[in-house]
Amino acid sequence: MSQTIIVWSKAGCHYCEEVRGFLRGKNVAFSEIDITEKDDYRDILEVKYGIRHVPVVEIGNDHVYSAVTEVGIEHVEKALQQT
Repeated sequence: MSQTIIVWSKAGCHYCEEVRGFLRGKNVAFSEIDITEKDDYRDILEVKYGIRHVPVVEIGNDHVYSAVTEVGIEHVEKALQQT
């Protein structure tokens, strides 16, 4: 079972760039969902996690995901260690 990471982000988001840079620095593969000017994508985040902000980092295996919704690399790092 392989781990999948999805980063929800938007253009001009400093925190989003920080997350992407962190993952690249750790050589962690990820895909990205850009929500720039896509309010319907924010609606998805609201339904799934009760938030409309980015970045959101989803980490999962076999279509079961947990999400890091808190801002700060320390939260992403902790979640990666737990998987």
